[in-house]
Amino acid sequence: METVSPSLRDTLQTARKSKRISQLELALRMGVSQRHVSFVESGRAQPSRELLLSWLHELQAPLALRNAALQQAGFAPVYRGSELSDAVLAPVREALGRLLAAHDPMPAMVMDAEWNVLQMNRGAQWMALTLMPWIAHLPQDQPINMLDAMLHPEGMTQHMTNLEEVAPAMLAHLRDDASVALELLPRVELLTAQIQKRLGKRRLPSWPRQMAPVLTTRFSTVHGELAFFSMFSTFGTPQDITLASLRVEHIFAADDVTRAVIAAQVG
Repeated sequence: METVSPSLRDTLQTARKSKRISQLELALRMGVSQRHVSFVESGRAQPSRELLLSWLHELQAPLALRNAALQQAGFAPVYRGSELSDAVLAPVREALGRLLAAHDPMPAMVMDAEWNVLQMNRGAQWMALTLMPWIAHLPQDQPINMLDAMLHPEGMTQHMTNLEEVAPAMLAHLRDDASVALELLPRVELLTAQIQKRLGKRRLPSWPRQMAPVLTTRFSTVHGELAFFSMFSTFGTPQDITLASLRVEHIFAADDVTRAVIAAQVG
């Protein structure tokens, strides 16, 4: 049997473990033996192109990761990657603009897989400037990166009044992203250390003991305490790497006070 490259081994193991799926469960889903899954993951067997595509599909791996795994195994990539500014994605840009505008005055933004903010509506611009006035001095062509914004000494986490409650879920979300986008991991670990330092002797819990139906984040602002919760939307069955990486965060007021402030300031 041919040996598989260590990079492919690491890619497949990381992708499976990030989904918390056992080798046996993955094998049953693909209709192969657990022994074969074990052999591929340990580098003792080389997967066929069809098996590798099925493998990555079952793990719902990001399209960019699927291309990388295919190339690591010696196969040609399947999915294309376009720039959001490309003409072929003009209908997508228009749809995203309509989606953001429809959510005004509540904040909404489009982010990529690395947490770069690509588009914001009026509500999101107001919220960002309210929580982080310093971003007004960033170069016009420099996108806001939400991870960098949280790591900033005057970042938004500094204004969270319920950080101890929100941090476990927020960090779990970021670690899930970093499990398939390893370049995020150093900043996620820095943010974890920063939050733990801010909490002081209070140990950061691995997960809240009692989970509310919707996790509300509260901020101290010049307008008083404001409360928000979020929803994310993504494109269904995208076949382009750029589209697959995009997500829209829709932010909603969690109470009447916050709703009134946004109506007065943005609406």
